[in-house]
Amino acid sequence: MSLTDVKIKQAKPREKLYKISDERGLYLEVAPSGGKWWRFKYRIDGKEKRLSLGVYPDVGLKVARERRDDNRKLVADGVDPSTHRKAQKLARAGANASSFEVVAREWFEKQKTVWADSHADKIIRRLERDVFPWLGKRPIADIKPMEVLTVLQRIETRVVETAHRAQQNCGQVFRYAVATGRAERDITADLKGALTPWREEHFASITDPEKIGPLLRDLYAYKGTFEVQCCLRMAPHVFVRPAELRLAEWREFDLADGRWDIPGERMKMKQPHIVPLSAQVVEILRELHPLTGDGVFVFRGRNPRSAISDNTVNKALRTMGYSTKDDITGHGFRAMARTVLDEVLEFRVDWIEHQLAHMVRDPNGRAYNRTAFLEGRQQMMQAWSDYLDQLRVLPEDV
Repeated sequence: MSLTDVKIKQAKPREKLYKISDERGLYLEVAPSGGKWWRFKYRIDGKEKRLSLGVYPDVGLKVARERRDDNRKLVADGVDPSTHRKAQKLARAGANASSFEVVAREWFEKQKTVWADSHADKIIRRLERDVFPWLGKRPIADIKPMEVLTVLQRIETRVVETAHRAQQNCGQVFRYAVATGRAERDITADLKGALTPWREEHFASITDPEKIGPLLRDLYAYKGTFEVQCCLRMAPHVFVRPAELRLAEWREFDLADGRWDIPGERMKMKQPHIVPLSAQVVEILRELHPLTGDGVFVFRGRNPRSAISDNTVNKALRTMGYSTKDDITGHGFRAMARTVLDEVLEFRVDWIEHQLAHMVRDPNGRAYNRTAFLEGRQQMMQAWSDYLDQLRVLPEDV
């Protein structure tokens, strides 16, 4: 006799597992714990086999019968339902393992180890918000250029720059897929010229020595808090990235040895960095130490337990009349040092690049360690500070 919903509900657990038959191979298995499982019994190649069709009540009687009928058709065609299910599972796993989102996240996890946290956050947010909803589930090898272009054009209507950056990230993902055998080529190369042109704007900077002098005098005349005054005075001398400077901690400095060791977790490339300190920088820090030396951060903010904000330096520059769009930003001190150290003071480019914490490689393609050229960089940093002092002093004061 076939089952009914009433009979299934009334089936109580017993001391041992038992089953209640429906028809055409379908039956319900009732466990001592009270659980109820649908099973399908069939024969293939002369062997009796069983297949699970789900758990009651999640799978009701009607659905269980539909699943039974689907599997009976497979048996009639000479296909083992169990083998068929495993093949489908493997196919889904293979497709999922090669989906754009899976490949992209795999690429991201590898790359983020050498990125600053803020940079990594921007990239993954961009992918999650603007790309994954439309391309994420697609097998990466099946995606066509027009599909990517449609996604990019959707972004372009909002921000052209973001669309270009998303195209760059997609290209990186496709190239990673090629390298790992999951795609044949980077299809974003076909989209060259398809988006509205956009040119990346570099950080505003002052590189003319005749304009650097007045800027330095303005920095030393700034009337803000003493912490910000010291930060502004120190910035052009050390030319580190703004976040590396404002988040500086006293424990990182050895003033006696004239050295600042920035830990890797605060660097863009996730590698520890050494900044040789000139006598001028050591003097600035010794003067500031009585005010903030009992805390963690060198440039302490309004909250004694935190550093100055990420906009403090640029806001101070605007207060002094410098446009952070056309004149100078906190990041612009790096371009200033890079240009003048090379073109005016004529220091070795590899020393400069290493001091900027850029990736510098030896003739064999290996990255130099953080102590490379340290003696030469110490001489360079002192010469740079001496040169800045010369520019800062008015001719009539000499």
